Amino acid sequence: MTAHVPRDALSARTDAVPTARLRRHHWLATLSQAARTGRGAVGLGLAISIIALAAVGPLIAPYSATQFVGLPFARPSAHFWFGTDTLGRDVLSRVLDGGWVLLIMAACATAFGVIVGGACGVSAAYLRGRVDAIIMRTVDVILAFPQLVFALLLVSIAGPQLWLIVVAVGFSHAPQVARVLRSATLDVSEREFVKAVEMQGVRPANLMIKEIVPNLIAPLMVEAGLRLTYSIVIMAGLSFLEFGQSPPAPNWGLMINENRIGLASNPWAVLVPALLIALLTIGTNTFTDAVAGVAIGVDRKPAEAALIDDVMPHAVDAP
Repeated sequence: MTAHVPRDALSARTDAVPTARLRRHHWLATLSQAARTGRGAVGLGLAISIIALAAVGPLIAPYSATQFVGLPFARPSAHFWFGTDTLGRDVLSRVLDGGWVLLIMAACATAFGVIVGGACGVSAAYLRGRVDAIIMRTVDVILAFPQLVFALLLVSIAGPQLWLIVVAVGFSHAPQVARVLRSATLDVSEREFVKAVEMQGVRPANLMIKEIVPNLIAPLMVEAGLRLTYSIVIMAGLSFLEFGQSPPAPNWGLMINENRIGLASNPWAVLVPALLIALLTIGTNTFTDAVAGVAIGVDRKPAEAALIDDVMPHAVDAP
């Protein structure tokens, strides 16, 4: 005997695959649309340019980053495009070799902060009750300390180790991420598809990972971009205060501190690393702003907005 399946059930099952695919790839569409906006293209271009420079810089540096090649604070010349630093090392070579560690540390700190903060925020909003109270009161306590002060406190206690700096900066990001995602989760957790999955007896952890988090991609992307910007600034600031890499390691923040005494003799030793840090933060912040605009519908083209508004409610409400 062949069971009779209603036409509506077949239709719903057929639509489940493209709906799930749309939810999984919605973040790619958001990034693509953000990159096509004016400010998104400028921001992404700046960020990619600086990242590419930091990645290939050690391979194309004309001299070793620790090699003494001339007199201290020599002016730019044909051999040394940006002159020399406080010890007579080539500024260009140190700039090219000094960015990749900063970027890797900033990216790791951002990932750590977003993961920890996201897990706390989603758990607090969904589980509520005592869990919510404990997590959010802890968040309030940590937020009482400025990010740089909190990172300095942890580093000064355990010493300036690179892995500890990453953890300290990432941990200082977690409270802001937790607050944003808690607010977003409070809305998503009341949707009908979440209630339907709850009735099936799915464990809370699986429900949060498979149903709630995929619907928080837009705020997650925005928060990740913002936290990356702050991570770059804080990492450079810690290096400037000599809590990062130790001399003679090339580091953009450390270079600013080392060469500030020679601003009158050769300002390029300070201006070049400072300019690269500024351009990178401006690029990431501008692109993040474009992503936020697309996510809330401000920067979408009319045709794209109509298409997404027509399709996304079905994607969000689907079990």
